[in-house]
Amino acid sequence: MVFFEREFTLNDDGVPSVSEDHPCDFDQPVTLQQAQEDVDQWIKTIGVRYFDEMTNLAQLVEEVGEVARIISRTCGEQSYRKDQVPGNLGDELADVLFVTICLANQSGVDLTQAFHRNLAKKTRRDVTRHQDNFKLHDQSKNSSALGEK
Repeated sequence: MVFFEREFTLNDDGVPSVSEDHPCDFDQPVTLQQAQEDVDQWIKTIGVRYFDEMTNLAQLVEEVGEVARIISRTCGEQSYRKDQVPGNLGDELADVLFVTICLANQSGVDLTQAFHRNLAKKTRRDVTRHQDNFKLHDQSKNSSALGEK
C-alpha cells in the first residue's frame, strides 16, 4: 500500500509500518496543524473528496456513539453481551478526531487557533468555578445532592 506516496504495510496491531526506503515515524507527536494537513492529504489521495458537512456530522454522531458504548460498558453500569467484542476506545476517539478534523478543514477552521481561543475562554469563565464547586471536592455531598442516601 502507499500512504502519502510512501509504501507501507500494517503490523499485527494494525499500525502502519513504513519501508526503510520511505521513512515515516508514526510514533512522533503530531500538532493540530499537522493533523489537519495529514487528513486533508489523506482525503485528497485516498478518500477521493470530503463528504458533505451533513454526512460528516452524521459520521461524527455515529463515532461519538461508539465511544459512548465503550465507556458505558467499561465505566458505567452496562455490560457487554457474551458474544460482543469490546471496542477499542483509542481507535474510536481517533475516529472522532478524524471526522472533527474533516469538518474543521471543510469549514476553514484552524483548530490550533480555535483550541487556544477556546482554552482562554474557559480559563476566563471558569477561573474559580470548579475550585468553588463542592461536588468536585466532597464525594459524600455529591451523593446527597442527587437525592441518594
